[in-house]
Amino acid sequence: MERSKCFEDVILWQKAHKFVLSIYKMTSEFPKSEIYGITSQIRRAEVSISANFAEGFQKKSNTDKLRYYNIAQGSINETKYYLILIMDLNYFDTTILIEELKEVGKMLSSYMIAIKKY
Repeated sequence: MERSKCFEDVILWQKAHKFVLSIYKMTSEFPKSEIYGITSQIRRAEVSISANFAEGFQKKSNTDKLRYYNIAQGSINETKYYLILIMDLNYFDTTILIEELKEVGKMLSSYMIAIKKY
C-alpha cells in the first residue's frame, strides 16, 4: 500500500471534511440568536478535527503527529457533545451525524495506532 503524499488523499480527512460541510449546512438553519453560541462553537470544534489532522500530517516525528491527532480526538468529543445538545434543544435530529462522527473517530483511532506501530 502506497503512503499518501498529502492530507487530502487520506480517506479519514475526506470524511472529516465532508462532515464539516454537513455541519455548516445544518447550522445555517439555526436561530440567529445562536450565531455566537452553539453555531460558532460546533463549527469551530468540527473544523478543528480536519485542521489538526492536516497540520499533524506534515509533521516529521510521530510524536508531533500524534499530538495533533490527539487534539483532533478531543475535538471529536466536543463536537459529539454539541450534536447531543442540538438534538436536546430540538434544533435538528443529529442521530445520523453522530454516527458519521463515530466513524471518523474510529478511523482516527486506527490511524493513530498505525502511526504508533510505525
